[in-house]
Amino acid sequence: MFCRRLLLLLVLAGCALAGGWFWAAQPPERTRPVRVVVIAGSGSLRIGEQLAAAKAIRSSWAFWALVRFKGWQDQLKAGTYEIPPGRSLEAVAEQIRKGETLRFRYRILEGWNTLQMARYFEQLGYFKIEDFLRLTRGPQMLRPPWLPAGIDRLEGFLFPDTYDLPAEKLSARTAVTQMLGAFERLALPLYRTQPDPPRSLNEWVTLASLVEKEAAVSEERAVIAGVFVNRLRINMPLASDPTVEYAFGIRQSAERPLTYAQVRQPSPYNTYIQPGLPPTPIASPGLASLRAALQPALTPYLYFVARYDGTHVFSRTEAEHEQAKKRIRAERLARRGAVGAGR
Repeated sequence: MFCRRLLLLLVLAGCALAGGWFWAAQPPERTRPVRVVVIAGSGSLRIGEQLAAAKAIRSSWAFWALVRFKGWQDQLKAGTYEIPPGRSLEAVAEQIRKGETLRFRYRILEGWNTLQMARYFEQLGYFKIEDFLRLTRGPQMLRPPWLPAGIDRLEGFLFPDTYDLPAEKLSARTAVTQMLGAFERLALPLYRTQPDPPRSLNEWVTLASLVEKEAAVSEERAVIAGVFVNRLRINMPLASDPTVEYAFGIRQSAERPLTYAQVRQPSPYNTYIQPGLPPTPIASPGLASLRAALQPALTPYLYFVARYDGTHVFSRTEAEHEQAKKRIRAERLARRGAVGAGR
């Protein structure tokens, strides 16, 4: 009789244990993800307590037991974790064992300037505009050892690419450091491997930034670089519209082109009235534009005008250039008339 009772108790205890484990292994009832910061050196029970307190799991002891059973107690990684709803106890433990921490991704486009980047980061909710600009312009800006001396902004040296940051390191300083590091790793070797570069590092990136802003199709980059080089060679103003837009914070369009007053307004960046290259880059060039600035096309052209479809008409003389502008203007008026007649 005693043995039967003992056996019954053992069976009931086993059922209770199995039922408790089944309950603990299930995801907690919640509809939103939760974040948990695992500090380096935390033991599995402490991590389990954090997870249970955040309602990422149901039981800290169940987490501890699972980790010990799996032999993962020395493999749990520090960091900020975002645990989505519906994730089981084992899935949560596996996430922390693999170090699948919360990361913030951002993408910097070719041709962006620092103000555009700052606005982008603020729109993402990562950090404020002024925090980014303080580190990229003026006396507090970050200065890596390879940065050309005498420049007052990081324009052009923040490499356009896709990046991600661990949540615990999300800051303007980390983002700027990442982009400078990418420039040093990906762009700087292009320049340093040139046996006899014709321009300084600052001049190279500045020329590339103009190419980036002017070119919309890849096959024209080297030709546009060649036009600028031809103009520099004969001390002819570059007359690049993007430098005027950068200088005065304006943006032209097909309907609202730059005015005569704007292109005659004084600024060190206005290449209509200032000879040579601007003092610094005006945007972040990608690798294609950087390569074009190193190896510009040998071309007879001194002029180009946009067709507003991404391509340009290139000309040798001012007379040819004026004819090209008139032709493009007439084509645009004809297209607008055809669209109006079709309504």
